[in-house]
Amino acid sequence: MTDFALQPRPALPAPEEGRPAGATTGPVSGHAPGLVALVPRARRSRGAPRARRLALDWAPPLLLYVVACALQLGLLALLRQPGSPALGRLLLGWDARLFLDVAQYGYPAPGAPRDLSGAWLGSNLAFFPLFPAAVRLVHLVTGASSGDAALAVSRVAGAVAAVLLYRLFGRLYDRRTGLFMVLLTVAQPMAVVLGMGYSEAVFLACAAGALLAAHRGSWAAAAVCGVLAGLTCPSGLAVGVAIGFGAVLTVRQGRSWVGPLLATVAACSAMPGYLLWVGLRTGRADGWFRIQQAGWGTALDWGAHSWDYVTDQMTGGTGWADVSIALLVLAALGGSVLALLWRPWPPLALYGLLVTALAIGQSNYASCKPRLLVPALLFLLPCAVALAKARPWVAWPIAGAAMLAGSWYGAYLLAVWQAVI
Repeated sequence: MTDFALQPRPALPAPEEGRPAGATTGPVSGHAPGLVALVPRARRSRGAPRARRLALDWAPPLLLYVVACALQLGLLALLRQPGSPALGRLLLGWDARLFLDVAQYGYPAPGAPRDLSGAWLGSNLAFFPLFPAAVRLVHLVTGASSGDAALAVSRVAGAVAAVLLYRLFGRLYDRRTGLFMVLLTVAQPMAVVLGMGYSEAVFLACAAGALLAAHRGSWAAAAVCGVLAGLTCPSGLAVGVAIGFGAVLTVRQGRSWVGPLLATVAACSAMPGYLLWVGLRTGRADGWFRIQQAGWGTALDWGAHSWDYVTDQMTGGTGWADVSIALLVLAALGGSVLALLWRPWPPLALYGLLVTALAIGQSNYASCKPRLLVPALLFLLPCAVALAKARPWVAWPIAGAAMLAGSWYGAYLLAVWQAVI
């Protein structure tokens, strides 16, 4: 038996039922639920097949994700310049080539990467291992080319992330907020990277899974997702810290501290563990940082380069694309501050602030900032909450326009502007 009406959100369970304290819940909108209402929700009866319940629960975010992917690919094909690389090559450009190199050939032999004069060089050791390992596994199992395997891993990870985000924000707020959060995430400017040979989709899925598990008090799952996030990119440290914050909230309720502590230690150890491995392989404790500096001119400068870039573009921009990147950086900062007024679940707030700080706080390659901000989530929260509270005839046209604009922006930067992202 199914029904099409959005049911009121049940009251929060008591602490003994397993929900960590510190979660905030927004009111469920009294208006028609829009897209959620198009998918019948199975009643939670014991007789309902589990697979059917899961399919009905996953359908809305997956539908939005598929629409966003189709729109991004269509606009990318439409904007591709004559004589430019084929669509597949555009999706496998820039850092994707280096990820594929790791997937195909592994990391360089032990020893510091230096030139004949002894100066440090860039190296594939700068790239964390989980994404290329997944690409290699898919290649070996299916026989697909490494490029096709990379795109498949990103697409599947993006779909998983959409479902997990829907469940996370549906749990923190309500189902409509969860749905709009998915839409804004997969259609934001530069969300096209979620379908490229980059690690952002895998990281987003791991981060969303870790936050959801921590909120549910499933510490073993939080530990696994936290470790995987830490092996995906440097921002994985933000996931570990967020899990630690969630653990503190749980322990303060008087619950057992063993599971939360072990999850925190595991999640916070993965990213530093990879840096330590690179240090041992290169013979220098700061080997990973030296490789980053030598190969890409990237270092933690506490936002000095980002500040200079934003002020330069705002006072005398060199082109609309550069100005738009500066505006996106400002929007991410402003949205993150505004989101704090909604008093979000503290681990989510901490995660978002740390990912944003890590993206903006490093030097060089300002054009990469929008891509690095894709998994931050927090700055999208005010828009998601506002759309969830609006009437459907207002919310969905705005959301559709945002999806179209974000998809066009990413396709334009990738196919026409062709700067590194």
